Amino acid sequence: MGLTGIHEKVYNSIMKSDVDISGCSTMFPGIAERTSKEITALAPINTKIEVITPPERKYITWIGGSVLASLSTFKR
Repeated sequence: MGLTGIHEKVYNSIMKSDVDISGCSTMFPGIAERTSKEITALAPINTKIEVITPPERKYITWIGGSVLASLSTFKR
């Protein structure tokens, strides 16, 4: 059984739709540079790869869940 790396999973997902990766696992030192390098190697030539790493990404998943839970439509 062949296992694939994070960069391959992200690339395959990006090819289907835009992807946001957030949470504590995105806080590893060098994750942005490594992700950009590895996805660029997989992507077709001249494809723009942009990895954005805002400092608040550690909390984005919690903030998103908090906003979702506060919506009146969520309680139905």
